[in-house]
Amino acid sequence: MSIRGWNDAWQPVFETLGRMKAAWPTRGWSWDSRLLCVTSSFTTEQEPQARTATQIALQNEWTSTTIVRGPQPLRDVVERCGGVRQGQLVLSTGPVTGLLVFGLWWPWGDAETVSLRMGLADVDPNKEPYQRFRDVFGVTL
Repeated sequence: MSIRGWNDAWQPVFETLGRMKAAWPTRGWSWDSRLLCVTSSFTTEQEPQARTATQIALQNEWTSTTIVRGPQPLRDVVERCGGVRQGQLVLSTGPVTGLLVFGLWWPWGDAETVSLRMGLADVDPNKEPYQRFRDVFGVTL
């Protein structure tokens, strides 16, 4: 069942997402229409700053071996995205009243670039709370 509408219990989650974005080492966020999430890429030199920023909003960290213990909606997202490979991380917070925020930390093969893709598990991207989520990152469809 997909989440639709707004729940005031989610406001603290969105506030931490805003603080994370403010601390983010690059300013570019865009919409990934394939995975229905926002994405930002950064250099490996910026990786420590990016990790510090993600810890503001995404307190849980999962690897290819620990994801089996993650919440089912998170495991479903990971499965749809092709799984977690060695060196990749899955970050998350929640679920908070059913809302689960995920982050996919994907180092590139060039050993110079990393991407973070972030989204809301099991939420219609055309409805709230996804619209508010995109507003936090300044991204449109």
